[in-house]
Amino acid sequence: MGDLELLLPGEAEVLVRELCSFSLREMGSGRWNQQHENLEKLNMQAILDATASQGEPIQELLVTHRKIPTLVEELIAVEMWKQKVFPVLCRLEDFKPQNTFPIYMVVHHEASIINLLETVFFHKEVCESAEDTVLDLVDYCHRKLTILVARSGHSGSPEEEELQYSTPMKELQKQAELMEFEIALKALSVLRYITDCVDSLSLSTLSRMLSTHNLPCLLVELLEHSPWSRREGGKLQQFEGGRWQTVAPSEQQKLSKLDGQVWIALYNLLLSPEARARYCLTSFAKGQLLKLRAFLTDTLLDQLPNLADLQGFLARLALTEPHPPKKDLVLEQIPEIWERLERENRGKWQAIAKHQLQHVFSPSEQDLRLQARRWAETYKLDVLEAVAPERPRCAHCSAEASKRCSRCQNEWYCCRECQVKHWVKHGKTCVLAAQGDRAK
Repeated sequence: MGDLELLLPGEAEVLVRELCSFSLREMGSGRWNQQHENLEKLNMQAILDATASQGEPIQELLVTHRKIPTLVEELIAVEMWKQKVFPVLCRLEDFKPQNTFPIYMVVHHEASIINLLETVFFHKEVCESAEDTVLDLVDYCHRKLTILVARSGHSGSPEEEELQYSTPMKELQKQAELMEFEIALKALSVLRYITDCVDSLSLSTLSRMLSTHNLPCLLVELLEHSPWSRREGGKLQQFEGGRWQTVAPSEQQKLSKLDGQVWIALYNLLLSPEARARYCLTSFAKGQLLKLRAFLTDTLLDQLPNLADLQGFLARLALTEPHPPKKDLVLEQIPEIWERLERENRGKWQAIAKHQLQHVFSPSEQDLRLQARRWAETYKLDVLEAVAPERPRCAHCSAEASKRCSRCQNEWYCCRECQVKHWVKHGKTCVLAAQGDRAK
């Protein structure tokens, strides 16, 4: 990695060892912000490690110090904060912040954690180290995939809509909505990596995936609707690298990464001996799964040859009678993180919001400048550019960009005209970031 190393091995171990869980009330506090910054550094280092193919020290540290359960709990806690506390904050009449960056950090926290989990869950030992929290993670992924299926009827282009709203909070709400889509796509990848370990998962986890959530049928719906693909102006676009990109006609038969994740997850859930022994193929499930035959073209099989086994399974399934639902009495574990957090905080959402309004999300100008300096130190531009898979894109029109904002150095543009049009959204962020740089 050389000059691109973000954390020394000793530093990374300290950051991993200090990872801990926070209550919903503490989110956005000073200690919480420090952990958020540490997570971002671990995130970037894990991506650098994976890109450079020089070992996976972050993944090894998380397993060694048994921190995967901590990350799963933090992931679900911030998800609950966004669902229960954030809407209350947005409705408070006396909450009119001049700067929404402190709240944005909490909203963005979920994306940071799921991105780190996506990077490290590629390794089976990470899934095993999740222990009982893998049940909670399966439930989390199911909630996100349901969002993707629900979104499939959306025909607009939310990423390109102008975010001109009457208040900063309304703009932040829209940003959170757009971020939810990307989080759901990351959750799809995490779920696929969990299915890679299907033969070593507990009976409770298998039952949760196959019976409670019927994930095979949900994955069929995702393939049918493919929410990460769309037609705009007669051109096929796919969501990759955080934005919608036009697919050249010569590339349209190529399997996208997200479609590939769904097919691999289906293969694991339907053909693994452990899963097949426990999946109840009802009439509904049979009807849903047989829809897959229309997608199994020669072109697809050339790209994923293992799917020929799935094709054979579906051919046999078409000739068999569905089984009646099993009525065996099974004692099993259930996920407990979401239920516990909801039980501990039920009836306190407004109190938590008001506490955070007074003590967390109304910082002074000096506090904002200090925080901006910390953000500038956390997000090192040379590292971010090395992590990026391709040339930067214009923040306004998404074309390939070669010009960077001279004041904050954070945004890229293809031309002066796009920079001027984007200033409505970028202005406040730019000023704050520049102040942080000057404060160094």
